[in-house]
Amino acid sequence: MLLPSLGMERRDFMKAGAVAGALGGLAGCTGMLNDNSGGQTTNGAPDAHVPPGELDDYYAFLSGGHSGDIRVLGLPSMREIMKIPVFNHESARGYGYDDKSREMLEEAGGYTWGDTHHPRVSQTDNDYDGRWAFVNDKANGRMARIDLKYFETDAICNIPNQQGTHGACCVLPDTKYVIGVGEFRVPLENDGTHAADPDEYGSVFAAINPETMNVEWEVLVDGNMDNGDGGKEGKWFFTTGYNSEGGVTQAEMTRSDRDMVKAFNIPAIEAAVEAGNYETINEVPVVDGRQDSSLNQGDEPIVKYIPTPKSPHGVSVTPDNKYAIASGKLDPTATVIDIAALDEVDDPEEAIVGRPRLGMGPLHTAYDGRGHAYTTLFIDSQVVKWDIEAAVEADLNSEDPVVEKIDVHYNPGHLIASESYTADPEGDWLISLNKLSKDRFLPVGPMHPENDQLIYIGDDENGMELVKDKPSYAEPHDASIVQADKIEPASTYDPEDIDLEFTASGESSMERVADDRVEVKMYSMRNEFGFSEITVQEGDTVEMQVTNIEQTSDILHSLVIPEHDINIKMAPQETTKVTFEADEPGVYWMYCGFFCSALHLEMRSRLIVQPED
Repeated sequence: MLLPSLGMERRDFMKAGAVAGALGGLAGCTGMLNDNSGGQTTNGAPDAHVPPGELDDYYAFLSGGHSGDIRVLGLPSMREIMKIPVFNHESARGYGYDDKSREMLEEAGGYTWGDTHHPRVSQTDNDYDGRWAFVNDKANGRMARIDLKYFETDAICNIPNQQGTHGACCVLPDTKYVIGVGEFRVPLENDGTHAADPDEYGSVFAAINPETMNVEWEVLVDGNMDNGDGGKEGKWFFTTGYNSEGGVTQAEMTRSDRDMVKAFNIPAIEAAVEAGNYETINEVPVVDGRQDSSLNQGDEPIVKYIPTPKSPHGVSVTPDNKYAIASGKLDPTATVIDIAALDEVDDPEEAIVGRPRLGMGPLHTAYDGRGHAYTTLFIDSQVVKWDIEAAVEADLNSEDPVVEKIDVHYNPGHLIASESYTADPEGDWLISLNKLSKDRFLPVGPMHPENDQLIYIGDDENGMELVKDKPSYAEPHDASIVQADKIEPASTYDPEDIDLEFTASGESSMERVADDRVEVKMYSMRNEFGFSEITVQEGDTVEMQVTNIEQTSDILHSLVIPEHDINIKMAPQETTKVTFEADEPGVYWMYCGFFCSALHLEMRSRLIVQPED
């Protein structure tokens, strides 16, 4: 039996369920001001329909969560354009099956899965430059880089001394570092020696060079860290934190009524590394940023600990770089930190200049560039719009800064507004990434889709308007929205960007380079491969390099040999290599897996593996 699509009974049920799952201490809730549940543009919002043949205004990069990939949407249509495999295997692209991606995944730990959380696009002068996107692996302590020329993952790094890379963001204005925020406290020398002594555990903040994807240095801190965001001028980087108690059980981690936002002084950390004030652990310089560290006792502490209500979650820096705003999660407020004041006060708590009361379960905040913040309320199943400067001027715990609220369906986690992470947001569209959809879509069994909802925020007079629902697969987290004209993807490959020899038409070759190794180079084009058959001996190692010589965009080919678990993709002008063992004699058809012409079914070759003498 389907439940009603919306109503107070339904919302009360959702709220009660969310409260039951949260820790005690949540209090306060403002009532619903809007109920825009119909998905119709009644407040004058621009038509979000993008007709067939027309293009969207924005790219939206959304995490795929447990899928281990990145979803690329067009906005405002919410059409899913592409999936970019990152920490997963994906046969349509041959990702994890060709030699290059298989080796990259193996060198990054060899895990068969990952959990993408926070896609961030590189910036120059605090604006998106369209060069790269970065995303963390919450599960396995890794960071990946995506080349936005080809929309492909081109590098993955393991982050030593870190389990659970939760936050991911860049040091701005020019993407000096990509920061991996480590969540779980573990012994840094994790060999079992200190397993029974949680006082020896720690979590680290890792700075990754975006060009080389090497970890340059790390900072050891007290407690666990959660999310992070960087200031716009390159000095301060902020992370939320929990478990200031240093516990290992829920009871131990929730004894205190306060936790800490950690403000990292990037130049001071670099100076400490330059001066040799670090310990090398697992080949990475680790700077001691704990509260009692000597590096935090002078005039220029490397980490300032700013007390907040218990267990804050998201933190984000306003477009004008004036404030860092941390959401309360277990407290109905957000903490507004004056960034400039951090350089002026001895007690970091004095930098707190506002604490508006927003509602139940505030998690993450985005901005419209007009002085407004938008925060998800997990318990209330709402997004709240509030005035930042009004929050600074109001008394602490005041509801006065709240402008309006809109219902979302249901229990939102992250949200993102168009270009919110830059210094100049567009302020028109917002996506709320909701954890539960319940009755919003056709039932598909006990595992429900999640719900990404498009909200128009460009009309301050008429208010926010819910425009679209889009189901998503479990469990997406965060997103970045970039103007389409700031990214210039290639329509075909440039052979000079590929570290393999381009095989032109008619230049296919096959050579036995050793007693047990055969190297094949051949082209692919509509209807044919460079060889109609390839003969090798049982036990041979076969290295097969295939070039798609098509010059027309969108004509994909692949090389599929199912019995050898091979499925590699070649886009126009791309060369791909795969190496395998021909360990069973017989005839194996090699064919193209993409429908590329009327003679698609005839586009095949034979791999003949002759038995040993």
